[in-house]
Amino acid sequence: MRRRRTGTAKILEVTNVDFSMRQFLLPLMVALRDAGCTVVGACADGPDLAVVRQAGFRVEALPFQRSLAPLAQWRAFLAVRCLIRRERPDIVHAHMPISGLLTRFAAWSCGVPVVAYTCHGFLFNQPGSWRRRALSFVLEWLAGKVTDLYMTVSRAEADDARRWHIHPAPFAVGNGRDSDVFRPDAALRNAVRSTMGVDAARVVVIAVSRIVRHKGFPELLRAMDQVPDVELWIVGERLASDHGDDMSGEFARARERLGDRLRLLGRRDDVAALMAAADIFVLPSHFEGLPMSVIEAMLCGLPVVTTDIRGPREQIIDGDTGFLVPPGLAMPLARAIERLARNTELRRAMGDAARLRACALYDSRAVNRQTVALLLGTD
Repeated sequence: MRRRRTGTAKILEVTNVDFSMRQFLLPLMVALRDAGCTVVGACADGPDLAVVRQAGFRVEALPFQRSLAPLAQWRAFLAVRCLIRRERPDIVHAHMPISGLLTRFAAWSCGVPVVAYTCHGFLFNQPGSWRRRALSFVLEWLAGKVTDLYMTVSRAEADDARRWHIHPAPFAVGNGRDSDVFRPDAALRNAVRSTMGVDAARVVVIAVSRIVRHKGFPELLRAMDQVPDVELWIVGERLASDHGDDMSGEFARARERLGDRLRLLGRRDDVAALMAAADIFVLPSHFEGLPMSVIEAMLCGLPVVTTDIRGPREQIIDGDTGFLVPPGLAMPLARAIERLARNTELRRAMGDAARLRACALYDSRAVNRQTVALLLGTD
């Protein structure tokens, strides 16, 4: 283990795309700056970086791509190494699978005193060919050997890192959101519903995520056919770097079937307000790390219907804070949504329990405080 530096350390925070920098890293960057560190960000350029830069951070653009294309990744590796040599940070903290691999190898090759990584999910645990999964495992295992501080967002990933000898001492630090921003708010609920023309008694299901197939949208749209008189709000967009089809045909057919019960709200900056106005949160993903949207929904006092996969099964206590259903199936999803839609008291009880659990485990101040302490060696 290389010696860690505290005090006025210079930290380079690196992730793949601008969305990740804004949504996941910005609160941690603020916490590190408050601890006296000089913090520089680096990721692929994009419009979300405007918010990060307005917060007073310098963010350097890197040619990251979310694919295993060898030539493109070699170029990205060289760009990361050039940036590290120029900045000479005390700590390089990498995130996300591909950008995390490249950044850790580059930091190690440049002799950075502390190479840190937060795992947001292993590629070898995701669906794909055995060759792709085997390659990702080998690369992750090799990268673990040059990583001084290994953190994960879920306990399952920490267990995997330890069991597969990727790293001897992984820390499960979790994810976090601000419990003062994401919270139940009756006045806000009424205001949002009034603006959107939604009756106070109407049951609203909300899904917040990128619009990609592995988030379970096809089965969610089919499930809504079985739950009459319930409205579905879908909040999110498809990133330019996302792979696969855009499911436009499936959304068009769902629009014909559901009519005004389906609202595609796109990218929104008022997610906390929309969640406060909803009744049930749903995320039927096929794989996850530790989804931030589930934490946001729990903090807003919503019962959560999600899939029984690694990550969500750590967050949701089945039958207490929501329901866990099998991934890829519409009928179990529909039954869980319908059960909640028909029972106001059950929604309230589960939502209250979800809020208490999220405040205890996923408040961003506690999560960031632990991460800062680990990075600076003061834990």
